[in-house]
Amino acid sequence: MRVVLSTWGSRGDVEPLAALAVRLRELGAEAQVCAPPDEEFAALLAGVGVELVPLGPSVRSVVTGKRPPTAQDAFRLAPELVAARFETLTAAAEGSDALLATGLMPAGARAVAEKLGIPYVYACFHPFGLPSRHFRPGPRPGTPSPREETDHKVLWEQDAQRVNALYGEALNRHRAAIGLPPVDNVRDHVFTDRPWLAADPVLGPWQAMTELDLVQTGAWILPDERPLPAELEAFLDAGAPPVYVGFGSMAVHLSTDLARVAIEAVRAQGHRVLLARGWAGLAPIDDRDDCHVVGEVNQQALFGRVAAVVHHGGAGTTTTAARAGAPQVVVPQIVDQPYWAARVAELGIGAAHDGPAPTVDSLSAALTTALTPGTRARATAVAGTIRTDGAAVAAKLLLDAAGRERPQSSC
Repeated sequence: MRVVLSTWGSRGDVEPLAALAVRLRELGAEAQVCAPPDEEFAALLAGVGVELVPLGPSVRSVVTGKRPPTAQDAFRLAPELVAARFETLTAAAEGSDALLATGLMPAGARAVAEKLGIPYVYACFHPFGLPSRHFRPGPRPGTPSPREETDHKVLWEQDAQRVNALYGEALNRHRAAIGLPPVDNVRDHVFTDRPWLAADPVLGPWQAMTELDLVQTGAWILPDERPLPAELEAFLDAGAPPVYVGFGSMAVHLSTDLARVAIEAVRAQGHRVLLARGWAGLAPIDDRDDCHVVGEVNQQALFGRVAAVVHHGGAGTTTTAARAGAPQVVVPQIVDQPYWAARVAELGIGAAHDGPAPTVDSLSAALTTALTPGTRARATAVAGTIRTDGAAVAAKLLLDAAGRERPQSSC
């Protein structure tokens, strides 16, 4: 049996598909991953023996410019991604048994599956794009934010219109080219009536958060067996556990002095600093030996050895820190990250920073909460509740779906 997994987004969108591909392979299936052609994503997949099929432009080229992407950028990118999905996924999924899509609004993936006559699954790592009575829709790239309405149904109808504005013309033009009828609601067509949620039930208890028939598999975690670099090991061994500060694939346009703020705030708490360079390009502010900088490293091995983790609140980083029992300070930037920040605070496993642009005082105050013995104890307790079987659950569900639809296939 053969399946195709597709995404366009940051490392947090790609790594879960690597985890799913590994689990599918363990069940005897072949998995192909179509993802952005960023070098680090190709290296990530190659590390688990999965070849990356390039889809669309690199994410880094889109998000790490001198300014945040504009409305014009969004309206250029949306049809480009639709076209890339029709071209890349049609070739990749020929002869396959199922197609799963995630990441930035994967308009086009379902049409490819429909044309090829194979099952299609939409998966997400948070439900904030899914229609709900419980929260307002967030802003869509390149379109106005929803007005302050009390009727969430009206707001979600407006959200569907914004998605149509971004993707509708391109999607229906490509559908017509392969003999498929148009769709009038791109968002709901992409999501289906039964999307999958790849998030931990303790960190993200979403069961009543959407009217869709949501299937929560648990987070798709890729085991990481890489040793830590020798220089990092030496730094960790040279003193008390440091505070880790990293913002992953976030460019962090709103805070131009983030490294200085973070280093001074951590030093104010009497701790050493472990700075992750990331896409924000964090770098030391002086030559003191209490600060060490790393690139992409094994966070699963690292987070259990730090005093706290300061990060942007991506679903993957939040889950990794929670599994490690590391107290967290979440400085949310976009989309679902404010929710993860709030959830960390609600669980008592860390602090939620108020807003995306910290000052020395505000970050130091958040660290004061995260570094208490009570927060550490609570983080340790919650760590034992985090599920690690989400990718295995999803792999079996996907193969079951493919087997029901294509009974002639076998693993």
